[in-house]
Amino acid sequence: MPTRILPAVGDADAVRSLTTLLSQLPDAEPVAPVTDSTQLVDTLARLAAESVDELPEVVVVHERIGPVPALELIREVALRFPAVGVILVTSDAGPGLFQAAMDYGARGLVALPLSYEELASRVNAVAQWSVGVRRHLGAGGDVFSGAGGTVVTVSGAKGGVGATLAAIQLALAAQASGRSTALLDMDLQTGDVAAYLDIQFRRSVVDLAAINDISPRVLADAVFRHDTGVALLLAPGDGERGEEVTDRAARHIVGALRSRYEVVVVDCGAQLTGASATAVEMADTALLVTTPDVVAVRGAKRTVRMWDRLQIRKAEETTIVVNRHSRGTEIQPALIQKITGTGIAATAIPANFKELQGPIDAGRVHELDSKGAIRQALWALAGELGLLKGTEPTTRRTTRTRAGDRAAALTFRRRRELGR
Repeated sequence: MPTRILPAVGDADAVRSLTTLLSQLPDAEPVAPVTDSTQLVDTLARLAAESVDELPEVVVVHERIGPVPALELIREVALRFPAVGVILVTSDAGPGLFQAAMDYGARGLVALPLSYEELASRVNAVAQWSVGVRRHLGAGGDVFSGAGGTVVTVSGAKGGVGATLAAIQLALAAQASGRSTALLDMDLQTGDVAAYLDIQFRRSVVDLAAINDISPRVLADAVFRHDTGVALLLAPGDGERGEEVTDRAARHIVGALRSRYEVVVVDCGAQLTGASATAVEMADTALLVTTPDVVAVRGAKRTVRMWDRLQIRKAEETTIVVNRHSRGTEIQPALIQKITGTGIAATAIPANFKELQGPIDAGRVHELDSKGAIRQALWALAGELGLLKGTEPTTRRTTRTRAGDRAAALTFRRRRELGR
């Protein structure tokens, strides 16, 4: 059977030389090259969604691929697509880089300028390894073979807008629908997921911060299995230890969770750190929770602009969720959408604190009344986002409704204040 080889090369000259050599290899079947890290991961995800057998046996990653650095990209491919062998092509073939590449999950390294003999030898060895892994997968081994789970981050426009409650309920809804779900508390200094669920824990996300190779067993030891079935990876009890979770550690942790669970919900809190920024950047869907008041909406606008300046996420790739919404508020969702330039969730969370007070005080928010308006709205939001089994994300409207236009007219003065 021919060996399928997918080159991931951003440089045009390197693409030509690499594809020419690959086409000369015996029993090789080079596929159309991809030119950046995003395209590579998307291509592999699409193929894996069909079947693990549709994936190429070998991926060749050039050292100048971007925007994600080559080693970080190799790590993500190794975590999400363990049946694919990755070869790094680099001008630095020294022992230091070789060891680093192996630590990040590469199966081989080829030095530049390219040599036919060396390339053929590496491709052959990695292809044989890949075939062996697929046999293992076919025998029912405990290795994730899918395209990777869906990652949803939930951030707050400011403290106290309800981001943690939303994150918990989204995770509960996904788990209840039959999808394996993890909830990661990335609000590293002030995370309250454990308090909201009234649980005592020993291990936290910090225990994974210094581990480069997060195996399924290591991950299982760190998560807390809640009675509802949701796997919890909690913020540290000592907030100052949150500094140990770097952006690189966050990338590894989110990637490891994504490789083991169908849905990963990340509570990022209201403060931007390197770790939470990494999670937002990696997310399939980034939610920003706000309440319909001047201070919170101004905070949402500030957050959206900051994400854009730091190239974490564009405004149009962010979805605003309006909490504590009522028809009587002057600031309506359509106006918030216009002010922030983001998408807006069709489902707004109603204002009804009486429904929340008892469960929050008892630390039992997983026992919200199933007939209550808040729980129903949050679970409807999970369906809108495609987190429930058998659902797909719905297309959100970007035009304002007539009610939104009326609200905009009534709040002209506040809109000017928010625009400053």
